[in-house]
Amino acid sequence: MMNTDLTGKHALVCGASRGIGQASAELLARLGATVTIVARNRDRLEQVIDGLDRERSQQHQLVTADFSNPDDVKETFARWLEATPVEILVNNTGGPPPGPIAAADGEDFLAGMRAHLLCNQYLAQAALPGMRAAGYGRIINIVSTSVYEPIPGLGVSNTVRAAVAAWAKTLAGELAPEGFTVNNVLPGFTATDRLAALIRGRAEKSGHSEDEVAAGMRASVPMGRFGDAVEIANAIAFLASPAAAYITGVSLAVDGGRLKGL
Repeated sequence: MMNTDLTGKHALVCGASRGIGQASAELLARLGATVTIVARNRDRLEQVIDGLDRERSQQHQLVTADFSNPDDVKETFARWLEATPVEILVNNTGGPPPGPIAAADGEDFLAGMRAHLLCNQYLAQAALPGMRAAGYGRIINIVSTSVYEPIPGLGVSNTVRAAVAAWAKTLAGELAPEGFTVNNVLPGFTATDRLAALIRGRAEKSGHSEDEVAAGMRASVPMGRFGDAVEIANAIAFLASPAAAYITGVSLAVDGGRLKGL
């Protein structure tokens, strides 16, 4: 029988105030994990935490952090994770602003690297001692299908996501001898605020309506629809579970078949 029971595990879920992060926190809690949710907006986090499952007496928590300031993230979680260790780390934060890569300036790339690569690194470093003490470690990064196929109009994001994927693959090899896993989940077009903003931007540039742009995007997906945040969370929860103990270093697309490559 497949073991997805997370009772007794503690998960830190970043970007959990909405979308995929929120859906992941909710599902991990239903599987028995105690969940700490992280984002900038405390009011939204309080709403999310009130809705988390507590049937197994979990004591869920929230932490506010601004991932545009990796030094603050490093300091906050170095202290917090020492006192409150976790076995599961879900790295997730909002993507860099859209725009063509030729128009991007150096600071755009640096800001993206700070928010994604550096924060992931600092969180992993802070979480590893607790994982080692518990003998259980899962690091899951919510990235993008642009790891395999760059997405037009997301020049900086495409670049940063590729760097995160390379970081994760390297870390997976280093941690595998300890039995810890590091994996990436690559959402396709998923019905979130981020996708809505992307559709608005494309509509403004193309002169087409948002409905027309959305229809064109759905047409590029073999399943003919956008994904739901819960469908991405399902993959994240599986990779966090004991059932996925022999899966590491992968970048798993959850995209309705949109990627054309093997």
